[in-house]
Amino acid sequence: MQAGKIALTLALATAASIAQAQSFPTKPIRLIIPFAPGGTTDIVGRGAADQMSRILGQPVVVENRAGGGGSIGADAIAKAAPDGYTIGISTVSTMAVNPACNPKLSYDPIKDFKPITNLANVANVIAVNPNFPAKDYKEFLAVLKANPGKYSYASSGTCGFGHMLGEQFKVSTKTFMVHIPYRGAGPALNDVLAGQVPIMVDNLPSSMPYIKAGKLRPLVVAWNKRLDSLPNVPTFGEMGLKEPNDPAWYGLVAPAGTPDDVIKKLNEAAVKALQDKGFQERLRTAGAEPSGNTPAQHAAEIKKEFDKMKNLVKVQNIKLEQ
Repeated sequence: MQAGKIALTLALATAASIAQAQSFPTKPIRLIIPFAPGGTTDIVGRGAADQMSRILGQPVVVENRAGGGGSIGADAIAKAAPDGYTIGISTVSTMAVNPACNPKLSYDPIKDFKPITNLANVANVIAVNPNFPAKDYKEFLAVLKANPGKYSYASSGTCGFGHMLGEQFKVSTKTFMVHIPYRGAGPALNDVLAGQVPIMVDNLPSSMPYIKAGKLRPLVVAWNKRLDSLPNVPTFGEMGLKEPNDPAWYGLVAPAGTPDDVIKKLNEAAVKALQDKGFQERLRTAGAEPSGNTPAQHAAEIKKEFDKMKNLVKVQNIKLEQ
């Protein structure tokens, strides 16, 4: 008798879950963007919200929860009810860099989230002030090897993505540059443009206007092939550097425990959103390339990047307070 009651309870729960997924969504969805308005993360998130609202028939309402390098917003996503009505933007910073640099974070990037999809990828770049004594990547590498510790590179901050890429580059090439952290890519770029720091490691979108204006010289990019916008600039992969060649990404995640059928519906809506020509144009104008993969594929991207960052933090003895 007891076994029969348990079986009935499980069957009713399963039926309720299926019914919920079939009717989902019946109310507005909250999309947490873990950074301030403006910038690539916000452009990707708001564009996805606009299109998914149309596709799902319910408003997808954006909430910017900035602070802690994205960790405050990520924590809010992780702690939300796992019903599909709160989702959020995942980034390399929130899912890999921050947890690797700070093991005391209140969330686990693998256990506390259920990936939905990768919305878009963004190339990264190492660029120099035009006065730097190297015209291309090979000359750049030769200068660094001949002068260990002489040159410094700027990034958006300690344990920011640019910092981690710079350290990965140093490990991969056995070179040494001094890291100069700033409070954001803007102040870092200002000092590189002024010649105070010779090298910039950055997401491509924020550096691209200065590259186009001839105020920065791009030397190498992280992408799977040469960029149409920078056809003369090689990729890290071409230069035999596999680890630094991964792009940055912007995805969608839900709290752990969100039903699979709800995740499937959100994934389908996000992938369809990325087929909109206007949204694609907005992404490409911001320097991002539409993606739209499966939940399992985005989960694999998160784990790969987190494992890589944990290893880099250990090898380079990177500390958040430095």
